[in-house]
Amino acid sequence: MSVKAVLRRLTRLAMASAGRRARTLGGRIALLYVLLLACVMVATLAVASSGITMFARQAAERELSANARVFDQIIATRQGQMADAGEVVARDFGFREAYATGDAPTLTSAIETLRDRARVSAVVIVHLDGSVIASDGANAIDGAAMLDRLEQGQDRGVVILDGTHALAAAVPIEMPDLAGWLVLVNRLGPEDMKQLARLSAAEVQASILDRSQLAGSLASVGLGEIRTIDGDGGQLLVQISAIASLQNALQPRLVLAHSLDKSLAQYSRLRLILVLISLVGVLAGAWASIRLSRGLARPLQSLAEATRAYGRGTVAKVKAEGVIEIRSLADSFNAMVDAVEEREQQVLHASLHDSLTGLPNRRFFIEELDRAVTRQNERHRNFIAFIDVDDFKAINDTMGHPVGDEILRSLAFTLRDRFPDAMVARFGSDEFGVLLGGLEPAEDCNSIARSLEMVLGRTFASDRNLEISACVGIAVGPQDGASANALMTAAELALSRARSEGKGSCHFFEPDLDAEASRRRRMEVDLRSAVGQGDFELHFQPLFSISENRIKGFEALMRWPHAEQGMISPVQFIPIAEETGLIVQMGEWAIREACRQAAKWPGDASVAVNISPRQLSSEGLVTCVAQALAQSGLPASRLELEITESVFIGDVDKTLKILHSLQALGVRVALDDFGTGYSSLSYLRSFPFDKIKIDQSFVRAMSEGGSANAIVRAITTLADALGMVTLAEGVETPELLEALRLEGCDMIQGYLISRPVPGAEVQSLLALQKPPQRLRAAG
Repeated sequence: MSVKAVLRRLTRLAMASAGRRARTLGGRIALLYVLLLACVMVATLAVASSGITMFARQAAERELSANARVFDQIIATRQGQMADAGEVVARDFGFREAYATGDAPTLTSAIETLRDRARVSAVVIVHLDGSVIASDGANAIDGAAMLDRLEQGQDRGVVILDGTHALAAAVPIEMPDLAGWLVLVNRLGPEDMKQLARLSAAEVQASILDRSQLAGSLASVGLGEIRTIDGDGGQLLVQISAIASLQNALQPRLVLAHSLDKSLAQYSRLRLILVLISLVGVLAGAWASIRLSRGLARPLQSLAEATRAYGRGTVAKVKAEGVIEIRSLADSFNAMVDAVEEREQQVLHASLHDSLTGLPNRRFFIEELDRAVTRQNERHRNFIAFIDVDDFKAINDTMGHPVGDEILRSLAFTLRDRFPDAMVARFGSDEFGVLLGGLEPAEDCNSIARSLEMVLGRTFASDRNLEISACVGIAVGPQDGASANALMTAAELALSRARSEGKGSCHFFEPDLDAEASRRRRMEVDLRSAVGQGDFELHFQPLFSISENRIKGFEALMRWPHAEQGMISPVQFIPIAEETGLIVQMGEWAIREACRQAAKWPGDASVAVNISPRQLSSEGLVTCVAQALAQSGLPASRLELEITESVFIGDVDKTLKILHSLQALGVRVALDDFGTGYSSLSYLRSFPFDKIKIDQSFVRAMSEGGSANAIVRAITTLADALGMVTLAEGVETPELLEALRLEGCDMIQGYLISRPVPGAEVQSLLALQKPPQRLRAAG
């Protein structure tokens, strides 16, 4: 029986009772009073019932809206966790090296490991052309459909994985230019949505549909709008939110539905109580009715106002007053407000803190630094330090991730304990940040830096003691930057310099660091342009045979005539080319150009070309050499490739396979800078080199006496026994030439013969063919 029907029946009973007394004036007055009182009570209860219904509906809408925000935060947090996990792998040197060399097995193993560690459904690598390398479980993912969004800078959204909606977080693979994306994908099937729904404050039905799948009543619901529709089990409150898409033509929508009938049913008991209160009020008299009316109206009005305020986003509570049921309703409302606020605080805390150490994360650190910068001046300085643990990847690989995690937690606790007034944050992986704000002029930043070094240089006790160290980059505001971004850039530059100085180094920011970084950035831009336009030259330095007393070949040396800066030394641009991967294109050009020019030289003069480790790890090196020989017509025996021992770091078997393939073409292979590495003899045993180049540091030391002569003699004796030719670098005086002749060296290279000359002067140099003393004067 509805509330209105009960009230109508009570009214009829009251009127019947009053009618029996209507014979007297008092009865008629009582009847009038009872009728008036009944009408007032009916009106009061109608208003109360309407208020309860409105409150219940608004409370349900508020819960649904709060659930939508919780879902958004959960999805964002999950994508953030996926992105953090992917960023660790994308920044890993080994991964980037494997990616640069196209090492598919290593890449597949890396993404499979990342998938298991991050607990996601799949991990894929999206190349710049849209092709993908995918882990198991991602056979049907469309990399080309994600390409436009990724190139526009979007890194999070929903994709289709094997026909199912899935969350995706993309991390750029930079070397340092963008070379592709590492994408972590986690399915959002029906079971996944049910698990997410369990985290919400109220019972909701959650699903993700494409915009084209919204039909019927759902199609009329606008984004962010809460509407009532008819469902199978009664009326439903529905809210539809847009979710970012990482694929073209995909418009995912998060659909949240909450049963309105169930929400209203929770207040049925209150309505029944109000009916009983109405009956007692009618029988008790006007005074009780007025008191009861006041006891209902004011609390309900307060609840309605609080509900409307809470719906607008204002945290509002009501005072528990009136009858016990109204107080219970107010208490329930206040408890709901507290529960929603607590959940929002938990989500907010998770978004601003690191889950492993409990420290603030990079986002929180930046927000705090922004606030600190607004207050900084010469008397209130800001001290920020960026910390990078040395060899942390090696610790993880050798000791295991649990030990690595324990080291990070221990380091976080130590930093927080040693600097209680500072904000200590973890940026990810093995990187930390420390912010000390409001430093007065008398406070010594050098002392703080020394304290940091003492904290970071420590022994970590585990199954075996580990010596832990870290590099530190420090910036102090306002002198190093007037904004948060400028201070962080300064600290990062200082950290980069500290890393270059070795383990355990600490470095303060200096203006020269910014200038150097700008110079390197400008040079990288110019270098890319030069590679595209072919702005390089080859110069050639003679290789002189001591026994035959003639030039037998030339070493090709790359030169860069810059349009504005003139001739730039290889010492400046080769390291940048190595870091960016441009050395592969430059090296291939050098091979083709050297073969082209050497094919025009008379006689059997050979040409030697240096090969970088990146080139040797490239699958296309053998093909490039074969094509260069075929196009130029140069006999393979006149081409010599020089490598250093550093090429054997990594996959030795692969390197040896490539070297044997080159030798099978008829190309000669020389080991450059022999004697400066750690395992030269093992390399000689593993691969039959045609030539050994004695490093110039040993050659120049021969003029100083000591053991240099014995070292050179040992190298020439060993090479002779193995059937290899020896060549000494850096020969500048006739005395050194004579000493090398006596020690059994076969060939020399250096300024005694000639400086490197442009290709146009090679034939004239060959035509001279004079002894070294006269050749030097001619060169």
